[in-house]
Formats: sequence, C-alpha cells, structure tokens
Amino acid sequence: MGGARDVGWVAAGLILGAGACYCIYRLTRGRRRGGRGLRLRSSRSAEDLTNGSYDEVLNAEQLEKLLYLLETTEDPVIIERALVTVGNSAAFSVNQAIIRELGGIPIVGNKINSPNPSIKEKALNALNNLSVNVENQIKIKIYVNQVCEDVFSGPLNSAVQLAGLRLLTNMTVTNDHQHMLQSYITDLFQVLLTGNGNTKVQVLKLLLNLSENPAMAEGLLSGQVDSSFLSLYDGHVAKEILLRVLTLFQNINNCLKMEGRLAVQPTFTNGSLFFLLYGEECAQKIRALVDHHDAEVKEKAVTIIPTI
Repeated sequence: MGGARDVGWVAAGLILGAGACYCIYRLTRGRRRGGRGLRLRSSRSAEDLTNGSYDEVLNAEQLEKLLYLLETTEDPVIIERALVTVGNSAAFSVNQAIIRELGGIPIVGNKINSPNPSIKEKALNALNNLSVNVENQIKIKIYVNQVCEDVFSGPLNSAVQLAGLRLLTNMTVTNDHQHMLQSYITDLFQVLLTGNGNTKVQVLKLLLNLSENPAMAEGLLSGQVDSSFLSLYDGHVAKEILLRVLTLFQNINNCLKMEGRLAVQPTFTNGSLFFLLYGEECAQKIRALVDHHDAEVKEKAVTIIPTI
C-alpha cells in the first residue's frame, strides 16, 4: 500500500492534464479500531474527498495532498470541489492551524483572482473559515484590499459579494485589521442602502465591528452617506436590520464619550454620517421608536435619546 501511495505522488507530478490528475491522484488513510492498532484502508481518489460523500475529518497527510491537488490542477470542477473540502475542513480549529503550516492559505488565496465567480466564492468561503484563527489573519490580511474591490465593484447581492462581506466581517472582529477598511466606509454604506435584506444584514455586521473601535469613529462619521440611510430607522423596518442600525448609533455614541477620543472634533461635511445621525430628522425617528411594539427596539431607542 505504501508503494502505491508513493507512485500516486510521482504520477500526480508527471501528469499535466487536470482530468488525468483527477483520475490517478490517490489518497490513503488509517484508522484505529477497537484498540487493534492502525489499519490501512484502501486508497481513495480525489473524487472521494471532494464530491461531498466523504464526511470524515481529514488528517494532515490528506490535507497536504488535497492542497497539492488544488495548487496543480487546472480543472475548474476539481478546483471548486477541493475548495469546498478545504473550507469544510477549516471549520475545525485544529485544521485551521494545519492548513496554515502546510502553506495552504496562499494556495486558497490565489483562487480569489479566478474569473470564475463560483471558484472565487468558494475560495472566499474557505478563507472565511480559516480567518477564525487569529494567526491565520496575519496571512489573510494581504487579500483584504482585493476582497474589498471585488465586494464593491462586483454584482450587487451576488454570492461573491456576500462571501466577501462575511470574510471582511471575520477579519474585523478584532481591531487589528480594521484600519484597512478606512477608505471603503462610504462604499460600505452604499452597498448597505442598495442591497437586499441579506446584504444589508451582512454589511451591518461589518459596520458594527468597526463602530466598537473608538479609533474608527472619526472615519465612520466622516463617511459620505445618502440621506436615505435614515429610512432604516423607520418603525416598519425588519427587526434584524432596525436593531443593528440602532446599535450602530449606540456604539458610535459610546466611542465619542470615551475620554481622550476625538478630543478635538474634526469638521464634518454636509452629507456625512455625523450630520445624519445628529440631525433633527434622525432625532424624531428615534423618539418615535420609543413607542415601538418590540421591547428590544424600544429599549435601544431609550438608551440613545439622551444623546440626541
């Protein structure tokens, strides 16, 4: 069995055709059963690991071979399936570190440049799972600007846009990389206002991460935002959106109150988020929400009123 595995590696390096590589690329695995030691199973093809029928956690050896396949094949079907498998494996914390140590992050990251939107989406999803690991974020951050460009220039409400937004949300859970989105704040609000419900929620999750960081408060308040933003504070807006825009306002208020932050108030221009949030129209909307039928919405509104 060991010889067959070695032959599989050599053949995978010699065969250039992705389809041929798919057929000859073999993987083996061992499993302990009943205390009888390591038992080798028959070799498995790449198809076994990437077609969704293989539902066991991959070990380091299998992940290494899967990454090799992902790096060397040009078959879009295999690439897409391999990305899904890597992404699923990265849902386990132990594999997040293993994939990084095997050099897998740049292999996956390079696939976000694919002109195939399905491959791009799967690569973003895999990076999203990998980004849960803080050490992985150090390597993933080099892709943030490219992801932003794809999110804000690509089709609205697309799977690629949502996948990119999810990755950016994970990358901004801590303050370490939030500054990289400073120049995209106006774009974020534009997508928020034009996107559908799912897109709005995902953008708001990202904005909430930024709004918890006092260092980002000035950038958020300086962002040029269309006045239609205030319609998100209407009482009929879906609760999952309304609660988040209220929390956004609340977080910004908290940042402004923090001692030593924005001690010298910058001059905010007309059309900025600052003028919208602290204008009379917004104040009227917040006061109206005090009578909202939902207790959580009402509570949020009550906490904001003293600041407007």
